[in-house]
Amino acid sequence: MSHFEPPIHWNDHEDIAMKLYEKFGDDFTEAKIYRIRFTELLEWILELPGFEGTREQSTEGHLEMIQSAWVYEWRDNQK
Repeated sequence: MSHFEPPIHWNDHEDIAMKLYEKFGDDFTEAKIYRIRFTELLEWILELPGFEGTREQSTEGHLEMIQSAWVYEWRDNQK
């Protein structure tokens, strides 16, 4: 029996951040996460399994929120 995961959209900042942390783990520290170019971050998000948002729906605000949530996810996993 397979596990159903609902689709992820641009407003799901924390879910996207968790997926990015799962994908990259500790390869990116807090400082490195904040230095990621938004163009690169956008591509990584669009490639995430289950992500259903589009490039056109992306905003700088969404990318900033995702970046911050990714930092919090990274911090939570450093304990």
